[in-house]
Amino acid sequence: MAAAERQNGWERESIKGKAKLRLRECDVGDKFSHLPLRKASVLLPLLLRDGALCLLLTVRSMQLRRSPGEVCFPGGKREEMDKDEIDTALREAKEEVGLQPEKVEVICRLVPGIDKMNHLVTPVVGFIEDTFQASPNPDEVSDVFVVPLEYFLKPLNYVALPYKNKGYLSWMHCFTYDDHEHKKSFKIWGLTAHFAVFLAIVIFRTKPTFEVHYDLDNLITSAENDFLNLYASISERKKSSL
Repeated sequence: MAAAERQNGWERESIKGKAKLRLRECDVGDKFSHLPLRKASVLLPLLLRDGALCLLLTVRSMQLRRSPGEVCFPGGKREEMDKDEIDTALREAKEEVGLQPEKVEVICRLVPGIDKMNHLVTPVVGFIEDTFQASPNPDEVSDVFVVPLEYFLKPLNYVALPYKNKGYLSWMHCFTYDDHEHKKSFKIWGLTAHFAVFLAIVIFRTKPTFEVHYDLDNLITSAENDFLNLYASISERKKSSL
């Protein structure tokens, strides 16, 4: 039994170790922090379940004014007390699901996104304990669940939804995940799905079963270019409305 436990421990550390190396290669640090947009951050909490990398997600409380009932990562707007995007993500995760900052091994910041309120949203990736039990704040979170990261490459239920993106037609990832533990289905879409897909590609270096616009041979460059094109289109729209 002791030998088997040691073997499992080595395998877990090997999976985590490979993921950390690939994530650090894609760390953008504070490269985009100077952009003149209001700031927000989300924590992408990774953990191992049954030997597989998984992501922890939340469901926003129905009491919230903005996006009630939607699936998201722990996170929110930057406050004055926050030193940087990492501080924001860790503070929000503590407030929303009771995740103590010292229990998060922060690995990197990935290429940001821009939400519908024009916040610059930075995804902060960190490993949490595999045994973490969430304590959701009912004012903000109605549910917490875990999804195998590979699901965002090989989903059982996926559609690409058309939407107008700053004046031109684009496509949005939309996953439905059947959580057998909770006996519920969760819809994961929008910026949350965008971050989850990119994270899965970074770690597994595998093309999804659905179409994405990233160049896997130049992953960071292509992701940064996509983001900068989006930012440029927003800046142009702001200028034209003045």
